[in-house]
Amino acid sequence: MKQFGKFYDYGGATYACSKPEPEDYKIMSALATTLSVVLANATEGAVSAAPAIPATAAAALAVGLAALGAGYAERGIGSAAVGATAEDGDMFGRGLILTVLPETLVILALVVVFLTL
Repeated sequence: MKQFGKFYDYGGATYACSKPEPEDYKIMSALATTLSVVLANATEGAVSAAPAIPATAAAALAVGLAALGAGYAERGIGSAAVGATAEDGDMFGRGLILTVLPETLVILALVVVFLTL
């Protein structure tokens, strides 16, 4: 179960601010470290001009990392949008637009992949 960070009182209502979990940072750090080690070992002492990662694997990695970043951003935006909509129903449209906004990064990554492959 997710725990909440600080609680804020404003205008007679109590708001909870969710905090990022340390496991999320550990997973992202491990992924970045592994990727840097793979790339460093592939380019270290390499005489040939072959790429470290094949083009299709690089495209999959680009779209996957874009989706991971968008999902991480949507986690905080979505919870704030739901809270704002619960307080004021007129905020639904704004919350929906702000929640969908990070997905444009994934769409852009897919467009770049289709243009380059």
